[in-house]
Amino acid sequence: MRFLHSMLRVRDLDRSLEFYCGALGLVEVRRTENPAGRYTLVFLAASGDADRGEIELTWNWDDEDYGSARNFGHLAFEVGDIHAVCTRLQAAGVTINRPPRDGRMAFVRSPDAISIELLQKGAPLTPIEPWRSLPNIGTW
Repeated sequence: MRFLHSMLRVRDLDRSLEFYCGALGLVEVRRTENPAGRYTLVFLAASGDADRGEIELTWNWDDEDYGSARNFGHLAFEVGDIHAVCTRLQAAGVTINRPPRDGRMAFVRSPDAISIELLQKGAPLTPIEPWRSLPNIGTW
């Protein structure tokens, strides 16, 4: 058995791609437009990681309310420098809901309220400001 992908429904494809590709740094692997079914599928992967699993963004062309998305849980990504990643995300306008106060873990949310866990690769980094002192914001 091999993991293939996780599917997330998104309300605004452009805004979601800005988050997942522009801010988070994933890359688009492939895209399928289905006019008869009125949806678009966009498959994303971490750079160099397409063989380990993908995220499928499903954009239904007709407006639909998917709720708060808290029932999904979260996606998790290992990062090389959690402080640098959180700084880059914050500069891109992403709220750091759970800052990496411990140098090991942070949470952000996508435009569709999907929780994204960021985990430091290897040992935790030494906690630094501003992250060490920042409180949690909202939910994740």
